[in-house]
Amino acid sequence: MPEKAADQFHFADQVVRRTRAFGHPLCAGLDPFLDRIPRLFHSGSMRPNDPMTAAAVQRFLIAFLDRAAGKVVAVKPQIAMFERLGWPGMQALSEVVDHAHRLDLPVLLDAKRGDIGSTAENYAAAYLDADSPIAVDAITLNAYLGRDTLAPFLMRAKAEGKALFVLLKTSNPGSADVQNLAVDGRPLFLHLADKLNQLDADLSGPQTGWSNLGVVVGATHLDDAIAARAALPNALFLIPGYGAQGGSSDDAVVTFVNRGHGPEGGLINSSRGLLFPDAGGQAANAAAWEAAIDAALEQASDDLGQALARKR
Repeated sequence: MPEKAADQFHFADQVVRRTRAFGHPLCAGLDPFLDRIPRLFHSGSMRPNDPMTAAAVQRFLIAFLDRAAGKVVAVKPQIAMFERLGWPGMQALSEVVDHAHRLDLPVLLDAKRGDIGSTAENYAAAYLDADSPIAVDAITLNAYLGRDTLAPFLMRAKAEGKALFVLLKTSNPGSADVQNLAVDGRPLFLHLADKLNQLDADLSGPQTGWSNLGVVVGATHLDDAIAARAALPNALFLIPGYGAQGGSSDDAVVTFVNRGHGPEGGLINSSRGLLFPDAGGQAANAAAWEAAIDAALEQASDDLGQALARKR
């Protein structure tokens, strides 16, 4: 766990402090698409059922984390990319999470868990308990089965300072199929926001006031994002859709608010734009690849920093 001992840790406080220090809210998504990993890191066939593939993914992501340390607010591994590689992939995920923590990088696991009873309890224990083999600092959740799906995660969020990011209004084109269904004259996602407000007790950060009960709100549906912010004034937003998915930096920070330290209140995720810049895929050696990654990180952080400056 980065920066502080478990009894002092609060994810939202840490994210907001880092945003203030860095001047941007960039979160690096760790989505290791096998067909995009540069040949520089290849081992074996690079097929999912080849055990050498997971080792190649691990080397690639650890090399990326070494470049991202001190430059991004947090990192977000996408668990599906590791699960596809079988048990070696999960071992690689564990090593990547451990390496991120050694570099003081907060880790938000994109797992979108959403189940009930003992299944939810085991999911929560698997990723939020201190003695878990893959203990992360925050996790994404799907609450459309009901509030009871969140109970074991909320318990650990309160006890350990971990954060939960509940899918609210996502960036995919089909999100409106369910999330925008009108119920009593309001879209369903705003009814979910009301339920989350009722569960927010004792999750606010003592240093910043931002809550560890956050939500996922895409950068590609601006009116809905603004409505979500009005409904959840203290929730930290995880914002996909920036960059490769079409959302601009100004779109991405539309829900940020100024509470005396400049606009803040979220993590803006970029995956492909950081992991797979064109120059990185064509790099002939490690130095060229490192330069390409550094340039991509600098471009994204500058872009978001300028967007925050325009919003002041």
